[in-house]
Amino acid sequence: MTDNPYRLPRHVTPNRYDIVLSPDLDNYTFAGKTTIAVDVREPTSTVILNAAELAVSKATFTNEDGSSVNAHIVTDEDTERLTLTTTATLAQGPWNLDLEFTGILNDELRGFYRARFTDIDGTEQTIATTQFEATDARRAFPCWDEPDLKAVFSITLTVPSHLFAVSNGAEVDRQDNGNGTTTVRFADTMIMSTYIVAFVVGPLEATDPVDVDGVPFRVIAPIGKGHLTDFAIEAGVFCLRWLSDYYGIPYPGDKVDFIAVPDFAFGAMENLGAIIYRETALLLDRDTTSLAEQRRVIDVIAHELAHMWFGDLVTMRWWEGIWLNEAFASLMEMKTTEAMHPDWERWLAFAADPGAERSDALTVDALAESRSVEFPVASPDEANEMFDALTYGKGSAVLRMIEQFLGGDHFRLGVADYLRTHSYGNTVTNDLWAALDRASGMPVGDIMNTWILQPGHPLIGVSIRGNQVHLTQRRMLLKADETDTSIWSVPMQLKASVNGEIVTQKYLLESDSATVEFPGKVDWVLGNGGGHGFYRVNYPDRELHALMGDVEALEPLERLTLLDDVRATVVSGQNHASAYLDLCERFSDEPQQAVWQLLLGGLKEIKDIISNNLLPAFEKRVRSIVAKRASQIGWEPIAGEPDLENLLRGDLIRAMGNLGNDPETIATARPLAHQLIEDPASVDPVVGQASLFVLAAHGTDEDFVALRNAYDNAPTPQLRQRYLQALCAFDDERFVTQVFEWTFDETIRGQDAAWVVARMLSNRESGPIVWTMVRTRWNDLLEAYPQVTVRHLFDGLPSLSQPEVAADVEAFFAETEVRSAKTLAQMLEILRVHVALREREADRIGAALSA
Repeated sequence: MTDNPYRLPRHVTPNRYDIVLSPDLDNYTFAGKTTIAVDVREPTSTVILNAAELAVSKATFTNEDGSSVNAHIVTDEDTERLTLTTTATLAQGPWNLDLEFTGILNDELRGFYRARFTDIDGTEQTIATTQFEATDARRAFPCWDEPDLKAVFSITLTVPSHLFAVSNGAEVDRQDNGNGTTTVRFADTMIMSTYIVAFVVGPLEATDPVDVDGVPFRVIAPIGKGHLTDFAIEAGVFCLRWLSDYYGIPYPGDKVDFIAVPDFAFGAMENLGAIIYRETALLLDRDTTSLAEQRRVIDVIAHELAHMWFGDLVTMRWWEGIWLNEAFASLMEMKTTEAMHPDWERWLAFAADPGAERSDALTVDALAESRSVEFPVASPDEANEMFDALTYGKGSAVLRMIEQFLGGDHFRLGVADYLRTHSYGNTVTNDLWAALDRASGMPVGDIMNTWILQPGHPLIGVSIRGNQVHLTQRRMLLKADETDTSIWSVPMQLKASVNGEIVTQKYLLESDSATVEFPGKVDWVLGNGGGHGFYRVNYPDRELHALMGDVEALEPLERLTLLDDVRATVVSGQNHASAYLDLCERFSDEPQQAVWQLLLGGLKEIKDIISNNLLPAFEKRVRSIVAKRASQIGWEPIAGEPDLENLLRGDLIRAMGNLGNDPETIATARPLAHQLIEDPASVDPVVGQASLFVLAAHGTDEDFVALRNAYDNAPTPQLRQRYLQALCAFDDERFVTQVFEWTFDETIRGQDAAWVVARMLSNRESGPIVWTMVRTRWNDLLEAYPQVTVRHLFDGLPSLSQPEVAADVEAFFAETEVRSAKTLAQMLEILRVHVALREREADRIGAALSA
């Protein structure tokens, strides 16, 4: 037995489930029965498994000779347990447990839930779908809902005959029941965890199967959206084939279905053979979507397919190991997208995006409220809080760092060894380190445990002394703590100019300081050569000046990380915002889109903390940085230019119009935005999207009405999301209030409500208005928004850095209990950092702008 009330005892364990479900999509209920083949490991009269929001009406045990034993049923909703007390002792050995139960198709985007959409005829339709990770299979059927209690699953669905049904296995039998229903039976799955079981029922359409090296592959979408599946088919075929080759292991299921549903809490879910996506992550029209939107679809497809091996075939033993599943899938999504589109420079985007992945993870990990990537998990709530920037962003970044240090071939061999050794089983993190140790001959576990088992990352100091480079390390914190003595084993790649020649040297920094010798006088040194290290580097003025004197010798990712490190030291108080502004001037001729994306994100951070009287001077400074490159690239895409050049065009249009408040840009964007609204295919997607955001930031009543109508009638998921994002950018309190109210009346879907509010909170002008509404209607918000999504609202809090608003935010949450307490604590700490930045830098920025 276990002392943890959320962990099941192991004296009875399952090995097979035969599940029969009959969903009622009109009344939002379902009925079910299941036979679970269990092993009774010791005589007992008490069996405990998981169930939540289920009414279990019958429980009977039957042994191999046909003898039956009934059980008394007790449910505990607090611990989500079902306790069965038998009328006679169960002997050791195999038994079948037969259960009958009913449940609800909830609207919480978890368990077995309902998703609604309006079809092309204007009729509202309902889909019944699932989301079980981390611990919500128990809301669909009673089960041993823990990842190491793997079993085989046989799923049978009885559904209205006009509806489509799909599950993990291929369909093997279909019976017309003669009463308007059909019973569909699916093939047995491999042995696997409960959280990757899936089934979907509704008015859906499927593409014809494509054979991918013997694996049938389809895309399934809500009826009327089948014409948006071509891109996903192309991406799915490439990714499935590339990943099978990388792992050196055949795909472990009998088929692959991608299933788009209209309401989904995440991007997608890696259910074996039945991967469920939100529509924006799967369905698109190639002619009206940007590179960024297309890249996201490929990323998500690659991420979920990567899980078929790393997560489904080999699974973490318990939820503290979920970081490795998600981090590895994130690593593989970028490797796969890079393989499919090397011209898209996927690793640059990973480092550049200011709102996700590496950059976001570095920010959260520089907090006192950070956590170790792997930490003990007890309850379902704690498991759900694992799905954050540290799991995905830091986890994948440190895996990329060690891959680059070991070499790609050694890393790949270690991964393949790990997967073959533990196929169909469960592991802990050290099992992967052991495989990488064997493949590389290096102490990978010793290195990586310093990154995984303690919070934070180092700030590396770099200084030059003739032919030597002196290195120091201490913990990077946005608010310094000199008492923190954490040390990491840092796999560094130092890039230096030595007597005018470029030299790269690997070095493992294992102490608080060290000296590295080079074969001659060092002119300059880059502390993060290649740009893949998950750490910050702080350069003295002399070393930074020397680097900038030869910045053309740096690769794009190296330039990007250099710029980002300077930005981070401004936020932490180790540098001044004026230094970042000066550095941005040096990058005014920068050719790479990703470097510009990060640069502009840093400028927005400065805009968010300055007072209104400084805005004109700041906007002028932005125009001086951006105008030259914006003029060079222009408004019209050029045939044959790289895709990233056009993406940069959109970034610069938006920067000139919004950060720079340039009248000419604003005037040019307005008609293009309305043209996009009227005829999306008539405007380049990137230029049109940028124009739309410029329009919204300076929008009128007419613009707002036009965007609302476009949102209601958008022909694709991406256009609908684009219009919604633009609606969040209006400053007028009337419009802000309307958008906020739409999150309560289903104008804005529950899956989107929290991020919409977060986006409005992040708006410099409207953020304080929105905060007042959030505070006033907090209880209504908790009632209306799916609980699993509410924590995303906290992402908007760090922008509320006006001291009086920030104080109100702190006071409110000091008296308000929330479920995602760790996420909230992190966002409030970033808010305090931004308040301090505002107070510390206001006068300096004013002086710099007036100079």
